[in-house]
Amino acid sequence: MEYQHDVEINGEDKYQNICKHNGLCKKEKDSKDDTDSNKLSHIEKAYTTILSELGEDVDREGLRRTPLRAAKAMEFFTKGYKETIQDILNDAIFDEDHDEMVIVKDIDLFSLCEHHLVPFFGKAHIAYLPNKKVVGLSKLARIVEIYSRRLQVQERLTKQIASAISEALEPAGVAVVIEAVHMCMVMRGVQKINASTVTSVMLGTFQDNPITRKEFLDLTIRK
Repeated sequence: MEYQHDVEINGEDKYQNICKHNGLCKKEKDSKDDTDSNKLSHIEKAYTTILSELGEDVDREGLRRTPLRAAKAMEFFTKGYKETIQDILNDAIFDEDHDEMVIVKDIDLFSLCEHHLVPFFGKAHIAYLPNKKVVGLSKLARIVEIYSRRLQVQERLTKQIASAISEALEPAGVAVVIEAVHMCMVMRGVQKINASTVTSVMLGTFQDNPITRKEFLDLTIRK
């Protein structure tokens, strides 16, 4: 009977601990939701001010909900700040005896230029030389998404993607090339609609071995 009593007490303690943990989780979630709601409200007010200062009537039908829509859009455009490489890779790295080049090319990317807050968009090409480890292919596209959904410059974006892959997989080499069109050059300033920008980062064997680098570039870059 004493044993059964202990079980009941331990079971009750366990149940209380679960409830307490769930209560803390709920409080943390509620606190996070409140914080996110406050941030959204502040961004909405900022857009209202911008539209007003531009001379627009923010109460007219077409603009009445525009500040809120713009605030939500900006949160989506910059959602990469809330994501980490660890979150997306979790169990997607596998032991594999493969040492030949792995390439994922033509990964669509959309980002915001941090200088003018206007879009730049294009494609990323990624290659790595496995060192007994491979990663789920979709995760490479997710890494591009994490860093492109932030305020960026293309040069830094290219380096961040390459560095993240190198740190996560410890491969023999990583190569990243991004080709993009910047609306800050198309819609304003010099207004060169046919200009595109190409950036690259080569690490490990891709930097040291010109033959490996040439193979990657020949397989990815459009002629």
